[in-house]
Amino acid sequence: METWDAIRARRNTRAYVDRPIAPADLEQIVEAGRRAPSSMNEQPWDFIAVTERATLERMAALWQWGAHIAGAAAAVALLSPASGDPEDRETFAFDLGQAAMSMMLAAADLGIGSCHSSVGDQAEARAVLGYPEERECVLLLSLGYPVRPLTPIAKPDRRPLDEVMHRERW
Repeated sequence: METWDAIRARRNTRAYVDRPIAPADLEQIVEAGRRAPSSMNEQPWDFIAVTERATLERMAALWQWGAHIAGAAAAVALLSPASGDPEDRETFAFDLGQAAMSMMLAAADLGIGSCHSSVGDQAEARAVLGYPEERECVLLLSLGYPVRPLTPIAKPDRRPLDEVMHRERW
């Protein structure tokens, strides 16, 4: 898929067919996250790729709207350093957001759907995923082949460009 087509086709996918993702494709998706830009190139992330059904089901319970993870072929947990500093937390969240979008676009390019989820309870997430105390799980991405295949969306449910784009000044 061309980049513009991947951007136009990507949507939050919450229903997946029962089909595994090839390990090379999962690695390519995570590699897209690794290559994402980050503040001062600090690359504050670690990624945990999960394909085991029991773990995916446990991950689905980490956020009230994370049920889509249970039916996914895989999920990626995006982790940052744990910090009480609001500026650090904001920077980490922005950087992981860029990594997440890079992964989601790489997935769309492969015909793989994705959806993001938050994490409510770090202690429970740590119990499920086994990451150290000095890290926290910022985002979860479910991945799988969508029930409704990805195709470029001609008329997305978005505000019109002329309503959101201002030229030179507001």
